[in-house]
Amino acid sequence: MESSVLAFATDLLDEGADTFFGNLTDRAGVGGVTLASVYHEARDVFPHNPHRVIRYLEPGAAYFRPDPARWRGRRLAPVPSSAIGDRDPFAEAAVEARHRGLKLHAWTVFCHNDRLGFAHPDCAPANAFGDRHLTELCPANPEVREYALTLVAELARYGVDAIRAESLHFHGLRHGYHHERYFEELGPTAEALLGVCFCPHCRAAATRAGVPAEQVAEAVRTELRRRLADQDAAAEPADLSALADGAFAAYVDASATTVTSLAAELTEQARLHGMRLSFMDGGGPGKGWLSGIDLPALARATDQIETLGYAKTPEAVREKLAAFALHGVRPERMAVILRPMASDCDGPENLAAKLATLRELGVPEVEFYNYGLMRLSSLDRIGAALGG
Repeated sequence: MESSVLAFATDLLDEGADTFFGNLTDRAGVGGVTLASVYHEARDVFPHNPHRVIRYLEPGAAYFRPDPARWRGRRLAPVPSSAIGDRDPFAEAAVEARHRGLKLHAWTVFCHNDRLGFAHPDCAPANAFGDRHLTELCPANPEVREYALTLVAELARYGVDAIRAESLHFHGLRHGYHHERYFEELGPTAEALLGVCFCPHCRAAATRAGVPAEQVAEAVRTELRRRLADQDAAAEPADLSALADGAFAAYVDASATTVTSLAAELTEQARLHGMRLSFMDGGGPGKGWLSGIDLPALARATDQIETLGYAKTPEAVREKLAAFALHGVRPERMAVILRPMASDCDGPENLAAKLATLRELGVPEVEFYNYGLMRLSSLDRIGAALGG
């Protein structure tokens, strides 16, 4: 089973290559590192960082040096984080990884990008009222798709083995924006409807699929106004698939086609450059319909589905994988991310048992989250579990 640890480029910069890679090989004993290449805004606590305990990650920042010629004339282009200065952490990581016999993966957040969304609102998703979700980019937008394709090609020059594609899909209303507030209870139906994109590109995609997009948008607006105006209405259950005489379901299915086709294009681009592409699905089976996630289709279109195996017991991890199998995604086509920290693991035996479960099921690849966010003792736990 292949193994790697997810990490931030700032971990490498703060600790230095000898400490960073030494911890990966000597303590964790993994065969690779999955380094964030483009990442979203965050504030994190770093237990073993030698320079800081709390760090703010910039919105939608890149942690490599983009080739200016490749992006000339583009509105959407990666912006290097101020944290890297004039260095190129990916180039440094590539050299060290090759030297130490480790694989380098590019952990890339595609459509959750506050920086680019706020700078170019017309590239962001829009709800049925036309309000833009500026923390995101819409995967139906041609400029967004070209940005994503170019990003994959850029990362290939570092000798990357695999692109770990995070947020390569739509997002719902609640996605963790700073001081996001809902003083009235909206109810799950209103929240779901407010997260569906009705930008011109999504409407056009639905229309090409034979869906009456304007009729669906009007039905969604009417339903939302009703639920926003009345607390009892907000709490009512609803069958969204029946909304607009069933056309809403077809509209959402068209958004899944948008996501799958983009994932297929990026996978082809990655393969042209000798890389693989893993589609990172954080929600799990049955939870991604409104985000355009069609797991069976994505499993066919990409090289791998990667999911979170966050659970306290091996049995719970097994259940998560069984749910994917029911949706047509076999374990041998998957990678699983585990957390070795106390929130999920009470010791190396627990982690080793989870690894044994993954091996038994035929899962070929495991990753551990997240280098800088865990104690050094959790890295030791990984090493003990893999060694055992």
